Amino acid sequence: MSAAGSLDLKVYRDADQLAAKAAVAVARAAAESIRHRGRFTLVLSGGSTPRKTYALLAEGDGETNVDWSRAYLFFGDERHVPHDDERSNYGMARESLLSVAPIPSEQVLPIPTGLPTAEACAEAYSTALAKFFALPSGTMPIFDLVLLGLGDDGHTASLFPGAEALGVDDRIATWSPPGTLPPPVDRITLTYPAINAAREVLFLVAGENKAEAVQDVLEGGADKQRRPAAGVRPEAGRLMWMLDEAAAGRLKNSG
Repeated sequence: MSAAGSLDLKVYRDADQLAAKAAVAVARAAAESIRHRGRFTLVLSGGSTPRKTYALLAEGDGETNVDWSRAYLFFGDERHVPHDDERSNYGMARESLLSVAPIPSEQVLPIPTGLPTAEACAEAYSTALAKFFALPSGTMPIFDLVLLGLGDDGHTASLFPGAEALGVDDRIATWSPPGTLPPPVDRITLTYPAINAAREVLFLVAGENKAEAVQDVLEGGADKQRRPAAGVRPEAGRLMWMLDEAAAGRLKNSG
């Protein structure tokens, strides 16, 4: 995939500026979605950069103000741990955003983690999303915005290099073993078809340790088996990458 023409690439000074600009981008997407469709469906990501972004959105100051009464929040992936576990993506989002911003609790749909296996949790989330979006059998939800991060191995959500989950194309959510990164717990993740059906997908990536994976995905022609983020290619929606200078350090065409 080339960085030019097929996606929108923006590079910022550091992780703080990236988080601030990302908050503005989310707020603008929310306003546009609410204006056109009356609601905003947002898929949250885990990670340190989204945490900063969520905190800014929770403040809702000026350009980062969101009409939370019309927002519906979902999750791209989750660890098979209780929601109050320090490793939980939901727990992080609750602390930084959900408990601060005036978001109606019934408009937040976390990935269930209380079932015995990650596979059962994934099936339950697929069912819940199909019900929320009133989907015909075999179709995917169309989220307004999906936020994603990038691991230094090129994984995104909980789609890990070489994992069987990369080939799942008939479900909204699936499960995956831990991969090579800690913590060693099973994962629940949205599938490529669910991510790629979105109206907009936004990668938030910071840090020099991500630079090699970023270059491989955007300019190096990596395939999704080696760098799973390469499999994120929205069918009809917009793809944006927002990077800090450290993460963009190996790109030849970064602006």
